[in-house]
Amino acid sequence: MLVGVPKEIKNHEYRVGLTPAAVKEFVTHGHSVIVETQAGAAIGFTDERYEAAGATIVSTAKQVFAEAEMIVKVKEPQPNECKMLRQGQTLYTYLHLAPDPVQTELLVESGATCIAYETVTDDRGGLPLLAPMSEVAGRMSVQAGAHYLEKAHGGSGTLLGGVPGVAPGKVLVVGGGVVGINAAKMALGLGADVTILDRSLPRLRQLDDVFNGQVKTVYSTVDAIEHYSSNADLVVGAVLIPGATAPKLINEDHIKAMKPGSVVVDVAIDQGGCFATSKATTHQDPVYIVDDVVHYCVANMPGGVARTSTMALNNATLPFGLALANKGPKQAMLEDKHLLNGLNVHQGKVTYKAVVDALGEKLGLTYTPAEEALR
Repeated sequence: MLVGVPKEIKNHEYRVGLTPAAVKEFVTHGHSVIVETQAGAAIGFTDERYEAAGATIVSTAKQVFAEAEMIVKVKEPQPNECKMLRQGQTLYTYLHLAPDPVQTELLVESGATCIAYETVTDDRGGLPLLAPMSEVAGRMSVQAGAHYLEKAHGGSGTLLGGVPGVAPGKVLVVGGGVVGINAAKMALGLGADVTILDRSLPRLRQLDDVFNGQVKTVYSTVDAIEHYSSNADLVVGAVLIPGATAPKLINEDHIKAMKPGSVVVDVAIDQGGCFATSKATTHQDPVYIVDDVVHYCVANMPGGVARTSTMALNNATLPFGLALANKGPKQAMLEDKHLLNGLNVHQGKVTYKAVVDALGEKLGLTYTPAEEALR
Protein backbone atom coordinates (compact mmCIF):
# COMPACT_ATOMS: atom_id res chain seq x y z
CA MET A 1 0.00 0.00 0.00
CA LEU A 2 1.12 3.56 -0.67
CA VAL A 3 0.78 5.54 2.57
CA GLY A 4 0.85 9.35 2.56
CA VAL A 5 1.71 11.80 5.33
CA PRO A 6 0.82 15.46 4.70
CA LYS A 7 2.04 18.34 6.83
CA GLU A 8 -0.55 19.46 9.39
CA ILE A 9 -1.99 22.89 8.60
CA LYS A 10 -4.12 23.71 11.64
CA ASN A 11 -2.98 26.77 13.62
CA HIS A 12 0.25 26.01 15.51
CA GLU A 13 -0.08 22.28 14.88
CA TYR A 14 3.38 20.73 14.69
CA ARG A 15 2.52 17.08 15.25
CA VAL A 16 2.89 14.67 12.34
CA GLY A 17 0.98 11.51 11.42
CA LEU A 18 4.01 9.20 11.28
CA THR A 19 7.42 9.48 12.90
CA PRO A 20 10.48 8.26 10.96
CA ALA A 21 10.46 5.15 13.18
CA ALA A 22 6.84 4.44 12.22
CA VAL A 23 7.67 4.96 8.55
CA LYS A 24 10.41 2.35 8.88
CA GLU A 25 7.84 -0.12 10.24
CA PHE A 26 5.58 0.40 7.22
CA VAL A 27 8.51 0.05 4.82
CA THR A 28 9.71 -3.11 6.59
CA HIS A 29 6.23 -4.58 6.03
CA GLY A 30 6.54 -3.95 2.30
CA HIS A 31 4.65 -0.68 1.97
CA SER A 32 5.69 2.60 0.36
CA VAL A 33 5.45 5.91 2.22
CA ILE A 34 5.43 9.45 0.84
CA VAL A 35 5.85 12.40 3.20
CA GLU A 36 5.26 16.06 2.44
CA THR A 37 8.46 18.04 2.80
CA GLN A 38 9.00 19.60 6.25
CA ALA A 39 6.04 17.65 7.68
CA GLY A 40 7.93 16.89 10.90
CA ALA A 41 10.77 19.39 10.73
CA ALA A 42 9.42 21.62 13.51
CA ILE A 43 9.85 18.80 16.05
CA GLY A 44 13.17 17.46 14.83
CA PHE A 45 11.94 14.91 12.27
CA THR A 46 13.79 16.20 9.21
CA ASP A 47 13.26 15.16 5.61
CA GLU A 48 16.63 13.42 5.79
CA ARG A 49 15.44 11.27 8.69
CA TYR A 50 12.34 10.27 6.76
CA GLU A 51 14.41 9.40 3.70
CA ALA A 52 16.76 7.32 5.85
CA ALA A 53 13.70 5.43 7.13
CA GLY A 54 12.69 4.64 3.55
CA ALA A 55 10.14 7.37 2.75
CA THR A 56 9.99 9.45 -0.40
CA ILE A 57 9.72 13.20 0.16
CA VAL A 58 7.23 15.09 -2.03
CA SER A 59 6.85 18.83 -2.37
CA THR A 60 3.13 19.41 -1.77
CA ALA A 61 0.13 18.10 0.15
CA LYS A 62 -1.72 17.95 -3.17
CA GLN A 63 0.76 15.32 -4.34
CA VAL A 64 0.31 13.31 -1.14
CA PHE A 65 -3.48 13.28 -1.45
CA ALA A 66 -3.35 12.57 -5.19
CA GLU A 67 -1.03 9.54 -4.92
CA ALA A 68 -1.57 7.87 -1.54
CA GLU A 69 -4.04 5.06 -0.95
CA MET A 70 -4.13 5.81 2.80
CA ILE A 71 -3.64 9.24 4.35
CA VAL A 72 -2.31 9.27 7.91
CA LYS A 73 -2.75 12.54 9.79
CA VAL A 74 -3.17 13.86 13.32
CA LYS A 75 -5.87 16.53 13.29
CA GLU A 76 -9.15 16.50 11.42
CA PRO A 77 -8.78 17.46 7.75
CA GLN A 78 -9.42 21.10 6.99
CA PRO A 79 -11.94 21.92 4.22
CA ASN A 80 -9.33 22.16 1.46
CA GLU A 81 -7.90 18.79 2.55
CA CYS A 82 -11.35 17.19 2.59
CA LYS A 83 -11.84 18.30 -0.98
CA MET A 84 -8.66 16.45 -2.02
CA LEU A 85 -9.94 13.11 -0.68
CA ARG A 86 -11.46 10.66 -3.14
CA GLN A 87 -13.49 7.48 -3.31
CA GLY A 88 -11.46 4.37 -2.51
CA GLN A 89 -9.00 6.33 -0.36
CA THR A 90 -8.64 5.77 3.38
CA LEU A 91 -8.22 8.58 5.90
CA TYR A 92 -6.80 7.60 9.30
CA THR A 93 -6.76 10.47 11.81
CA TYR A 94 -8.71 12.27 14.54
CA LEU A 95 -12.06 13.47 13.18
CA HIS A 96 -14.35 14.73 16.02
CA LEU A 97 -17.31 14.92 13.65
CA ALA A 98 -20.26 15.40 16.02
CA PRO A 99 -19.72 19.15 16.57
CA ASP A 100 -18.44 19.75 13.02
CA PRO A 101 -21.15 19.72 10.30
CA VAL A 102 -18.88 21.23 7.63
CA GLN A 103 -16.24 18.52 7.91
CA THR A 104 -18.87 15.78 8.14
CA GLU A 105 -20.61 16.94 4.97
CA LEU A 106 -17.33 17.20 3.06
CA LEU A 107 -16.18 13.74 4.13
CA VAL A 108 -19.52 12.24 3.10
CA GLU A 109 -19.21 13.95 -0.29
CA SER A 110 -15.63 12.70 -0.75
CA GLY A 111 -16.62 9.04 -0.85
CA ALA A 112 -13.52 8.18 1.18
CA THR A 113 -13.26 5.69 4.03
CA CYS A 114 -12.67 7.77 7.17
CA ILE A 115 -11.44 6.14 10.38
CA ALA A 116 -11.42 8.24 13.57
CA TYR A 117 -8.73 7.61 16.16
CA GLU A 118 -11.07 8.76 18.91
CA THR A 119 -13.68 6.02 18.40
CA VAL A 120 -11.40 2.97 18.05
CA THR A 121 -11.97 0.80 21.14
CA ASP A 122 -10.26 -1.98 23.11
CA ASP A 123 -11.29 -5.04 25.13
CA ARG A 124 -11.43 -3.03 28.36
CA GLY A 125 -13.92 -0.55 26.98
CA GLY A 126 -11.25 2.10 26.57
CA LEU A 127 -10.28 4.34 23.66
CA PRO A 128 -6.63 3.39 23.05
CA LEU A 129 -5.91 5.94 20.31
CA LEU A 130 -7.47 8.80 22.24
CA ALA A 131 -5.85 7.87 25.56
CA PRO A 132 -2.29 9.13 24.81
CA MET A 133 -3.55 12.59 23.84
CA SER A 134 -5.95 12.59 26.79
CA GLU A 135 -2.97 11.91 29.05
CA VAL A 136 -1.08 14.82 27.50
CA ALA A 137 -4.07 17.18 27.55
CA GLY A 138 -4.93 16.29 31.13
CA ARG A 139 -1.43 17.15 32.29
CA MET A 140 -1.29 20.28 30.15
CA SER A 141 -4.64 21.51 31.46
CA VAL A 142 -3.22 22.15 34.91
CA GLN A 143 0.02 23.55 33.49
CA ALA A 144 -2.03 26.02 31.39
CA GLY A 145 -4.42 26.76 34.25
CA ALA A 146 -1.57 27.55 36.62
CA HIS A 147 -0.08 29.91 34.03
CA TYR A 148 -3.31 31.83 33.45
CA LEU A 149 -4.01 32.12 37.16
CA GLU A 150 -1.04 34.49 37.26
CA LYS A 151 -2.22 38.09 37.55
CA ALA A 152 -0.25 39.23 34.51
CA HIS A 153 -2.19 36.74 32.37
CA GLY A 154 -5.64 37.74 33.56
CA GLY A 155 -5.97 35.45 36.57
CA SER A 156 -6.59 36.09 40.23
CA GLY A 157 -2.91 35.88 41.13
CA THR A 158 -3.26 32.55 42.93
CA LEU A 159 -0.39 30.05 43.23
CA LEU A 160 -1.95 26.59 43.02
CA GLY A 161 0.45 25.07 45.53
CA GLY A 162 0.23 27.94 48.01
CA VAL A 163 3.14 28.46 50.43
CA PRO A 164 3.53 27.82 54.16
CA GLY A 165 0.95 29.98 55.88
CA VAL A 166 -1.17 30.46 52.72
CA ALA A 167 -3.77 27.93 51.60
CA PRO A 168 -3.25 26.24 48.20
CA GLY A 169 -5.48 26.94 45.25
CA LYS A 170 -8.56 24.78 44.67
CA VAL A 171 -8.79 22.68 41.52
CA LEU A 172 -12.03 21.06 40.38
CA VAL A 173 -11.79 18.30 37.77
CA VAL A 174 -15.13 17.47 36.14
CA GLY A 175 -14.82 13.88 34.90
CA GLY A 176 -12.67 11.09 36.27
CA GLY A 177 -11.49 9.47 33.04
CA VAL A 178 -8.04 9.55 31.46
CA VAL A 179 -7.98 13.35 31.19
CA GLY A 180 -9.31 13.76 34.72
CA ILE A 181 -6.86 11.42 36.42
CA ASN A 182 -3.90 13.03 34.65
CA ALA A 183 -5.12 16.53 35.52
CA ALA A 184 -5.50 15.47 39.14
CA LYS A 185 -1.97 14.00 39.21
CA MET A 186 -0.50 17.27 37.97
CA ALA A 187 -2.58 19.43 40.30
CA LEU A 188 -1.75 17.25 43.27
CA GLY A 189 1.92 17.34 42.31
CA LEU A 190 1.79 21.13 42.44
CA GLY A 191 0.32 20.96 45.94
CA ALA A 192 -3.21 22.08 45.03
CA ASP A 193 -6.43 21.17 46.86
CA VAL A 194 -8.03 18.81 44.31
CA THR A 195 -11.61 17.57 43.88
CA ILE A 196 -12.81 15.18 41.15
CA LEU A 197 -16.48 14.88 40.18
CA ASP A 198 -17.77 11.79 38.38
CA ARG A 199 -21.05 9.87 38.06
CA SER A 200 -19.51 6.41 38.27
CA LEU A 201 -19.19 5.11 41.82
CA PRO A 202 -16.77 2.34 40.78
CA ARG A 203 -14.60 4.99 39.14
CA LEU A 204 -14.70 7.20 42.24
CA ARG A 205 -13.66 4.22 44.38
CA GLN A 206 -10.80 3.51 41.99
CA LEU A 207 -9.67 7.15 42.09
CA ASP A 208 -9.82 7.15 45.88
CA ASP A 209 -7.52 4.11 45.90
CA VAL A 210 -5.16 5.58 43.28
CA PHE A 211 -4.72 8.82 45.20
CA ASN A 212 -4.87 7.22 48.64
CA GLY A 213 -7.40 9.77 49.84
CA GLN A 214 -5.27 12.79 48.86
CA VAL A 215 -7.87 13.87 46.30
CA LYS A 216 -11.52 14.48 47.21
CA THR A 217 -13.87 12.29 45.15
CA VAL A 218 -17.45 13.53 44.87
CA TYR A 219 -20.47 12.08 43.08
CA SER A 220 -21.43 14.51 40.32
CA THR A 221 -24.81 16.22 40.69
CA VAL A 222 -26.08 19.64 39.66
CA ASP A 223 -25.71 20.75 43.28
CA ALA A 224 -22.13 19.43 43.51
CA ILE A 225 -21.12 21.16 40.29
CA GLU A 226 -22.66 24.40 41.52
CA HIS A 227 -20.96 24.23 44.92
CA TYR A 228 -17.48 23.13 43.91
CA SER A 229 -17.18 25.30 40.78
CA SER A 230 -18.09 28.44 42.72
CA ASN A 231 -15.25 27.79 45.15
CA ALA A 232 -12.61 26.68 42.63
CA ASP A 233 -9.65 28.65 41.35
CA LEU A 234 -9.27 26.30 38.38
CA VAL A 235 -11.91 24.08 36.77
CA VAL A 236 -10.84 21.44 34.26
CA GLY A 237 -13.56 20.10 31.96
CA ALA A 238 -12.70 16.46 31.33
CA VAL A 239 -16.00 14.94 30.22
CA LEU A 240 -16.26 12.56 27.26
CA ILE A 241 -19.06 10.66 25.54
CA PRO A 242 -17.23 8.69 22.81
CA GLY A 243 -17.78 10.26 19.40
CA ALA A 244 -20.65 12.43 20.63
CA THR A 245 -21.07 16.10 21.45
CA ALA A 246 -19.88 16.79 25.00
CA PRO A 247 -22.63 17.60 27.53
CA LYS A 248 -22.71 21.21 28.81
CA LEU A 249 -22.26 20.48 32.52
CA ILE A 250 -21.06 23.97 33.48
CA ASN A 251 -23.70 26.51 32.50
CA GLU A 252 -23.66 30.31 32.30
CA ASP A 253 -24.89 30.70 35.88
CA HIS A 254 -22.07 28.50 37.17
CA ILE A 255 -19.55 30.70 35.35
CA LYS A 256 -21.10 33.88 36.74
CA ALA A 257 -20.88 32.44 40.26
CA MET A 258 -17.16 31.68 39.98
CA LYS A 259 -14.57 33.88 41.62
CA PRO A 260 -13.20 36.75 39.49
CA GLY A 261 -9.87 35.75 37.98
CA SER A 262 -10.53 32.03 38.20
CA VAL A 263 -9.68 29.87 35.18
CA VAL A 264 -11.56 27.19 33.25
CA VAL A 265 -9.78 24.79 30.88
CA ASP A 266 -12.12 22.90 28.53
CA VAL A 267 -10.33 19.74 27.38
CA ALA A 268 -13.59 18.54 25.80
CA ILE A 269 -13.57 21.40 23.29
CA ASP A 270 -12.75 19.02 20.40
CA GLN A 271 -16.20 17.51 20.95
CA GLY A 272 -17.92 20.87 21.38
CA GLY A 273 -16.87 21.61 24.96
CA CYS A 274 -18.49 20.96 28.33
CA PHE A 275 -18.80 24.62 29.42
CA ALA A 276 -21.74 26.58 28.00
CA THR A 277 -19.42 29.55 27.49
CA SER A 278 -16.73 27.59 25.61
CA LYS A 279 -15.60 28.38 22.07
CA ALA A 280 -12.58 26.86 20.39
CA THR A 281 -9.34 28.85 20.54
CA THR A 282 -5.82 28.32 19.20
CA HIS A 283 -2.32 28.25 20.63
CA GLN A 284 -1.81 31.63 18.95
CA ASP A 285 -4.74 33.20 20.83
CA PRO A 286 -5.59 30.71 23.58
CA VAL A 287 -7.78 32.58 26.07
CA TYR A 288 -10.72 34.91 26.40
CA ILE A 289 -12.70 36.20 29.39
CA VAL A 290 -16.39 35.75 30.19
CA ASP A 291 -17.82 37.19 33.44
CA ASP A 292 -14.28 37.77 34.77
CA VAL A 293 -13.40 34.07 34.28
CA VAL A 294 -10.45 33.20 32.04
CA HIS A 295 -11.37 30.54 29.45
CA TYR A 296 -8.65 28.36 27.90
CA CYS A 297 -10.26 26.31 25.11
CA VAL A 298 -7.45 25.35 22.72
CA ALA A 299 -8.78 22.67 20.41
CA ASN A 300 -5.42 20.96 19.88
CA MET A 301 -3.82 21.25 23.31
CA PRO A 302 -1.34 18.36 22.81
CA GLY A 303 0.03 20.22 19.78
CA GLY A 304 1.71 22.54 22.25
CA VAL A 305 4.08 19.71 23.18
CA ALA A 306 4.16 18.32 19.67
CA ARG A 307 7.25 16.13 19.92
CA THR A 308 6.09 14.23 23.01
CA SER A 309 2.55 14.03 21.63
CA THR A 310 3.61 12.71 18.22
CA MET A 311 5.68 9.91 19.68
CA ALA A 312 2.96 8.96 22.19
CA LEU A 313 0.31 8.98 19.47
CA ASN A 314 2.37 6.87 17.08
CA ASN A 315 2.94 4.25 19.78
CA ALA A 316 -0.84 3.77 19.87
CA THR A 317 -1.85 4.25 16.22
CA LEU A 318 0.92 2.22 14.56
CA PRO A 319 -0.44 -1.33 15.15
CA PHE A 320 -3.87 -0.42 13.74
CA GLY A 321 -2.30 1.50 10.85
CA LEU A 322 -0.17 -1.51 9.92
CA ALA A 323 -3.24 -3.75 10.04
CA LEU A 324 -5.05 -1.41 7.63
CA ALA A 325 -2.09 -1.47 5.24
CA ASN A 326 -1.28 -5.18 5.55
CA LYS A 327 -4.80 -6.56 5.18
CA GLY A 328 -6.52 -3.71 3.37
CA PRO A 329 -8.96 -1.44 5.23
CA LYS A 330 -12.08 -3.52 4.63
CA GLN A 331 -10.58 -6.83 5.75
CA ALA A 332 -8.74 -5.26 8.68
CA MET A 333 -11.94 -3.73 10.05
CA LEU A 334 -14.10 -6.79 9.48
CA GLU A 335 -11.56 -8.89 11.39
CA ASP A 336 -11.21 -6.43 14.28
CA LYS A 337 -14.37 -5.10 15.95
CA HIS A 338 -12.36 -2.43 17.75
CA LEU A 339 -10.92 -1.01 14.53
CA LEU A 340 -14.41 -1.30 13.00
CA ASN A 341 -15.67 1.01 15.76
CA GLY A 342 -13.30 3.63 14.37
CA LEU A 343 -15.12 3.79 11.03
CA ASN A 344 -17.14 7.03 10.93
CA VAL A 345 -17.72 7.57 7.21
CA HIS A 346 -17.55 5.09 4.32
CA GLN A 347 -18.37 5.79 0.67
CA GLY A 348 -20.89 8.51 1.47
CA LYS A 349 -22.47 6.72 4.44
CA VAL A 350 -22.15 7.81 8.08
CA THR A 351 -21.34 4.73 10.12
CA TYR A 352 -21.08 6.13 13.65
CA LYS A 353 -24.41 6.60 15.38
CA ALA A 354 -23.42 9.46 17.68
CA VAL A 355 -22.53 11.57 14.64
CA VAL A 356 -25.95 10.97 13.10
CA ASP A 357 -27.61 11.69 16.45
CA ALA A 358 -25.81 15.05 16.55
CA LEU A 359 -26.02 16.09 12.89
CA GLY A 360 -28.52 13.82 11.14
CA GLU A 361 -31.43 16.23 11.18
CA LYS A 362 -29.32 19.22 10.18
CA LEU A 363 -27.54 17.47 7.30
CA GLY A 364 -30.17 14.93 6.32
CA LEU A 365 -27.96 12.00 7.33
CA THR A 366 -29.06 8.46 8.08
CA TYR A 367 -27.11 5.89 10.08
CA THR A 368 -25.64 2.82 8.40
CA PRO A 369 -23.96 0.27 10.72
CA ALA A 370 -20.24 0.04 9.91
CA GLU A 371 -20.23 -3.67 9.09
CA GLU A 372 -23.25 -3.28 6.81
CA ALA A 373 -21.58 -0.38 4.98
CA LEU A 374 -18.38 -2.39 4.43
CA ARG A 375 -20.12 -5.56 3.26
